[in-house]
Amino acid sequence: MRMSIDEFRKKYPNLAREILDNEGLSLTIKFENKEYVLDDPWRGYIPKVDDYIRRCKTVDEAVEVIDYLEKNGEITSDEARSYREILREKGLEYFGPRKTDDYYYKKAYEYWRKRALKQDLSRDIEN
Repeated sequence: MRMSIDEFRKKYPNLAREILDNEGLSLTIKFENKEYVLDDPWRGYIPKVDDYIRRCKTVDEAVEVIDYLEKNGEITSDEARSYREILREKGLEYFGPRKTDDYYYKKAYEYWRKRALKQDLSRDIEN
């Protein structure tokens, strides 16, 4: 999908401002011990339908997400129908607890923390 910058600014004004005008939040991570290498635990991760549904606050919102995924060919009509049926019968809770806005940041932090602990332990064993 191609889009001109002007069209992008019209469709997504806030995102355009953050990306194109550097108005977004910045994050600086400073390491005192430079031996730690933090790779991206989400690199290559492609969210599944369940991941999108778990971010929804209401069943109507989840149905809207399913409609979008179906319309864009990311899921088949049969899959969409099945997800809608599950939502009607069992609700959002069936898919697991709701993923908060900072869910992926928290999971990445846990991953990095565990990895740093392993590096510390292996260094202690070597010494």
